[in-house]
Amino acid sequence: MKKNNISFFLMLLFIFFSCKKEVIKKDTNSKQKSSIKYAEGFDIIEENGVKKLIIKAAYQNSKEVFEYSIIQRRKNTIANKNNKTIEVPVKHFVTTSTTHIPMIELLDEENAIIGFPNATYISSEKTRALIDKGNIVEIGKESSLNTEILLHLQPELVVGYSVASADKSLSTLKKAGIKVIYNGDWLEETPLGRAEWIKFFGVLFDKEQQADSIFNLIETNYLEAKKIALKATKKPTILSGAIMSKDIWNLPAGNSFVATFLKDANVDYLWEKTEGKGSLSLSFESVFDKAQNADFWIAPGYFSTQKQLVNNNSLYAKFNAFKNDKIYTPTTKKGITGGVIYYELAPTRPDFVLKDIIKITNPDLLPKYKLTFFEKMN
Repeated sequence: MKKNNISFFLMLLFIFFSCKKEVIKKDTNSKQKSSIKYAEGFDIIEENGVKKLIIKAAYQNSKEVFEYSIIQRRKNTIANKNNKTIEVPVKHFVTTSTTHIPMIELLDEENAIIGFPNATYISSEKTRALIDKGNIVEIGKESSLNTEILLHLQPELVVGYSVASADKSLSTLKKAGIKVIYNGDWLEETPLGRAEWIKFFGVLFDKEQQADSIFNLIETNYLEAKKIALKATKKPTILSGAIMSKDIWNLPAGNSFVATFLKDANVDYLWEKTEGKGSLSLSFESVFDKAQNADFWIAPGYFSTQKQLVNNNSLYAKFNAFKNDKIYTPTTKKGITGGVIYYELAPTRPDFVLKDIIKITNPDLLPKYKLTFFEKMN
């Protein structure tokens, strides 16, 4: 009996370790845990030893998922024409949004840009110098890219974006044999989610470690600022937005991207409890009733001066924030060609945006910090 028991026990051990080896083998072929913490629109994984870049939200309400295998570039080989494969590092490419520029520059890859649509809006001095030298070619407008110029440039890749559906000009480029990949950073609903798209470019330039380090610094700064904001002994009331057409006042909904900044700055945004992730469209009367006595008015639409405000609507002057000179705007700080720096850089540096709001509303919490994007409206 003892001999049989020992044999049976040995057999169980054999089965156990065999099963364990099988499990380990399966795990090595499974998807690795994603390094993406906040962004919802893309992912980076490894599957069966192959790195993959996955675009989950190419444009608004997109149901299509785009998956690309990332392979290392080899010398003296013909460029891979497979639309589902991207060779890295990308050396010559076209990008189409000013929000991409700061991320590319942080990775020291602005020299890889060979084309951009309507480059007037680019504010960065480094990239503007390349435009002035002719290193970056004008390729039309965002919604109407010049296919002829792009075919002449022969970029390895076009990083595009689309608002509501697959962009027609980008689809035309695909048919012409030019690789196109969508960047949906603007669809992210959290400040850190947008900033994390630097990892998208990190993959393309084969600089993932550098992209991770940059994002980690931005994340740390943001979370530290958020923690500092909790020390506030007062929560000033905040008004935002302005009348954009007729009598309709547009301002951030309670779950919107902008409202998140205000919440993290620990202020009392008067519409923070409303539903929605976009804008609210309200009557002037309802806004005035709620916010006549608001302490601060932050980001009053596209207006840059108090004179512009009252010329547009004299009733603006009745708000206490107007009377007390407590209106702050990001539209006055511009690049040499007129592009608003906030629109270009803020998605990459949400930590600066948050610190700006804290500095405006509770300046004693950040005594040495100077405003990056916002200025008091004159």
